[in-house]
Amino acid sequence: MTLMVSISWIGVMLLVGVFLRSVLKPLANILVPACVTGGVVGFILMNTGILTKLGVDFNMLNMIVTNLFTITFISMGLTATPKEEGVSTGKETFKGSMALGMVWDILYGLQPLVGFGVLALIGGFFGMSANYGLQIPFAFCQGPGQSTTFGGLIEAGGLMPGAQQVGITFAVMGFVFAFLIGVPIAKYGMKHKLATFPREISPGIKKGVFEPHEQTQSTGMMTTYNGNIDTLAFNLALVGLGYVITHPLCQAIQLIPISLVQTIGSMEFFVGLFVGYAIKFVMDKTGVKKYHDDQLQARITGWGTDFMICAAFMAVQLAVVGKWMIPIMVTCVVVGLVTFAVSLFFCQHIGGAYDFERLLGMWGCATGTCPSGIALIRIVDPELRTTAAAEMGAMNAWMTPVTLLAPFCIEYCTGHMSLGSLFMWYVIAIVAATAVLFILRGFSRKKSFDLFKGERYLTLEDIQKQHAASEK
Repeated sequence: MTLMVSISWIGVMLLVGVFLRSVLKPLANILVPACVTGGVVGFILMNTGILTKLGVDFNMLNMIVTNLFTITFISMGLTATPKEEGVSTGKETFKGSMALGMVWDILYGLQPLVGFGVLALIGGFFGMSANYGLQIPFAFCQGPGQSTTFGGLIEAGGLMPGAQQVGITFAVMGFVFAFLIGVPIAKYGMKHKLATFPREISPGIKKGVFEPHEQTQSTGMMTTYNGNIDTLAFNLALVGLGYVITHPLCQAIQLIPISLVQTIGSMEFFVGLFVGYAIKFVMDKTGVKKYHDDQLQARITGWGTDFMICAAFMAVQLAVVGKWMIPIMVTCVVVGLVTFAVSLFFCQHIGGAYDFERLLGMWGCATGTCPSGIALIRIVDPELRTTAAAEMGAMNAWMTPVTLLAPFCIEYCTGHMSLGSLFMWYVIAIVAATAVLFILRGFSRKKSFDLFKGERYLTLEDIQKQHAASEK
């Protein structure tokens, strides 16, 4: 009963977020997603005891976030990635995705070092260990799902009480940064023509709901007969199949007597992604894939993401993190500034026509999630004519190896690895990613744009000439 009550109230908070954005111009102007607005309202109602009296439980919300995260990754694994057409587009996508992936890798290794350093300086005044600062890349670079999951694993180790709540709080702050800073930058870029295809933001996009004449995009195709099984039910059933395979598989992996392997086995979302890939592969080989709609599957992923983010806000307990709120805020601000500086420097030097769009995507992804980055890109490129949005998905290929730093961090936080060894792996990741950017890709010495001067130096025509010359 508590599960259904909690999920239902998450839904109610999402509706509150939709309503507030549709009627309040300030929220519409900064394009705050309903999951964030509703989550903030839910956070207030939870911590004032209003929703807890109605049967919503903090522990249940944490469980919902963790499980929805696994579900969304299974759903992503089930969804086929659209193929890019055109040689020039392919080259630009490859270059951009590789560069962005390497920047993300640098930040994934740099953010915990900065977070640890900040708390080493100020944490002692508030009784907060510097080790909590190591959690910040799980929140900023990966999102509330990973932050909640990894925080729970760290807390279960017994050395860092409240780690899960700290992780959720970091994630909430990351989402706030993503949009409060990202949206003004996007609008600034449109005003100064830093964007490649700047367009006016439609009233429907501002309000967050489309009028009938704007409702032009389909949610998906009907691939099954409703008298047999609804198409949505069929797609959800596939997610359920992935989940019932993932859970026992993770339990089996955790039986292997190697600490690092057991840590990976406890990351159900990671295993679930590959289970989703495996199910999709079998469907392709058996001819069942033709009955599965990728567009509808993407909507299921979106549903899980919206509910998960809203629940993450609601799950923050001030009673747990209130005493550490000042050091948490200071850490987030410092890490946010470093993240923006690194993102801006590298994105200005990628050497492509879409580098401003890449900056928006990188900032959103490095403080929230990949969907946050895509949402910022859509402000300046609503028709997705640039390759920047596609690169947000393709960059995962370059990010995956560095995510293995997460188990190392968990190993340290649970007492199975030394701090020196952990820092060594972070430094290796930073140096390796930087080397790839500068050596393998011939990193551009000249800026493609200057954010502070509001000037653009590399145009789409310049890139087209480069591609034409390379094909001769």
